[in-house]
Amino acid sequence: MSTTTTDNSGEAAAEANPAPGPGADAPGILQVLPALVTGGAERGAIDVALAAQEAGFRSYVASSGGPMVRELVRAGIEHFELPLDSKNLVTVYRNVGRIAELAERLNVDIIHARSRAPAWSALYAARRSDRAFMTTFHATYNYESPIKKFYNSIMVKGDRVIAISDFIRDHMIEHYNIDWARVRVIHRGIDLKIFDPQAVSAERVVKLATQWRLPDGVPVILMSGRLTRWKGQMLLLQALPEIADLEFRCLFVGADQGRTAYREELESAAKRLGMDGRVHIVGDCNDMAAAYKLADVVVSASTDPEGFGRVAVEGQALGRPVIAPAHGAAPEQIEHGVNGWLFEPGNPHSVAKVLREALSLDTEARDKLHEAAIANVRRRFTKEEMCRKTVEVYRELADRRRMG
Repeated sequence: MSTTTTDNSGEAAAEANPAPGPGADAPGILQVLPALVTGGAERGAIDVALAAQEAGFRSYVASSGGPMVRELVRAGIEHFELPLDSKNLVTVYRNVGRIAELAERLNVDIIHARSRAPAWSALYAARRSDRAFMTTFHATYNYESPIKKFYNSIMVKGDRVIAISDFIRDHMIEHYNIDWARVRVIHRGIDLKIFDPQAVSAERVVKLATQWRLPDGVPVILMSGRLTRWKGQMLLLQALPEIADLEFRCLFVGADQGRTAYREELESAAKRLGMDGRVHIVGDCNDMAAAYKLADVVVSASTDPEGFGRVAVEGQALGRPVIAPAHGAAPEQIEHGVNGWLFEPGNPHSVAKVLREALSLDTEARDKLHEAAIANVRRRFTKEEMCRKTVEVYRELADRRRMG
């Protein structure tokens, strides 16, 4: 076990002279997750760690590490490097002792698990060290056998269980027979300092348009997400010929992560459908706020129901028309015809219909939708609201344990 260190002199200085933090008697939280590389669960863990510290908690994170650890270091939050990304049964078993020892040494009140393998270790570590245990249930965790369902069930064993949407809450209650009284629905939240149309300069948008060689004045359909089949790139491709009479360019923004065969399949399908000159697979993008602002329509097309698709919310935050399938959490994020559109899942004809509506908006309708979409996100899906509600759960469990 080791705390994370850094070679950056500025960060090292910050560690040497940390800002005054919560006292030793303050309640302590230890979040555990596989790694801090990228992703929604990882982003949420860091946001909540910082918010908990600001709220007066002693805040700690354990994972196998990753580039996002730097954000914790800068905030003066200790990160502990453990092999929590492993699903090897021996390692999972040994992690029980590692987490229990860490929880006792730091004298935390709560161990908060955000993924299944480390959650199994964390549950028994919490029992061994007499700490409260809680989880965040991030996805449906599909199962095809009783063994896989049992493996998934660790995520409903917390003293409190955060569901990231009403859809996930209902899924847990239906499939895992969890007592609803232990569940707290807390939607994911995004950082409006990043996803703010006023904060995205015209220069950033022009830079992307130039990089992607987009012709001036041609509407852009943008689909964001790694190139993997269930994200629905093929579904969108199949819908495009039905709106071929309209002008557009369609961008698939996201890394293939080594899935070259799927990328080649998409390229072949675009050519077969007569869309190869209008569809561009542009790879990863490190300025998604500008990418959304560049778009005329933002598409989420997942074929599997998502626990909380960030694309639908991030696109709305930039005031863009968003279309998404009418399953998973999307109906919680989008009011059909008001701040976006919902289509029949898996149906390319339904996708084409709402795409045509979105691309055909006049200036007045587009401005109205722009305002409604931004207002929806700022009212319901902010990072601050997510963190505030999570800290409330921490306070509830910490108070119960200390009075216990």
